[in-house]
Amino acid sequence: MKLLIEIGNTSLKWALLEGTALGPMTAARHFGALPIDVLANWETLARIERVLVASVGPESVLEAVRATVEAYWQCPLQRIEPVAQAHAVRVAYADPRRLGVDRFLALIGAYWLEPEPVESGRAPEPERGMLIIDAGTAITFDGLLADGTHRGGQILPGITMLRDSLLQGTRLSPHHTQDRTERWGQDTGPAITAASLHAPAALGERLRETFKHETGRAPRVILTGGDAERLAPLFQAPVQLQPDLVLHGLARFG
Repeated sequence: MKLLIEIGNTSLKWALLEGTALGPMTAARHFGALPIDVLANWETLARIERVLVASVGPESVLEAVRATVEAYWQCPLQRIEPVAQAHAVRVAYADPRRLGVDRFLALIGAYWLEPEPVESGRAPEPERGMLIIDAGTAITFDGLLADGTHRGGQILPGITMLRDSLLQGTRLSPHHTQDRTERWGQDTGPAITAASLHAPAALGERLRETFKHETGRAPRVILTGGDAERLAPLFQAPVQLQPDLVLHGLARFG
């Protein structure tokens, strides 16, 4: 059995891999250290033969993971890094190390997802490309052609960062910024909230149309990341929520 770990800027996610079967994902905020509840869960695990890690987060968390793996299982730990081509995916960046391992693995995870279901009585259609949106501290948008060619991507500040940067750079004083999905905020707080939610969704819709124009078919839209569920209702096009997408990509290296 293998332990797969994704260390993000604010969260740690993990799952077990038994053969080719990926178990359920567990997520916790790490605050720069290995969470106590994660340690408690890992202490109960037996027969961990290998640990695979993808990290874009603090080195302090990665070092805590290394120490815990050595203390609990004394097994190999492999840190995955982006490369130009792996598991049928070809990265668009000239220097793939600049892509970020989370985006790299999300591309691989998306490519190897189960095919879309076919309605009864209809012939299967040719596989289409994907638009992969990872809504975390930053929101990344990546295009992936059906043959595994990465088109490139775009990056926005995440929902919280969009709000905070506006508030810190202006004298706006919102009374509240709870999640509201109305398009027209009728006070400063709701207006900021509406824009921080609708802006990334609107870019996603625009990139979907661009992809369709360039390839002749609309892409399959895959949403992942901590804020994916907040964005999903704002899309007019169908979207697929896949919170464990990076772990699916990591599993290909198992």
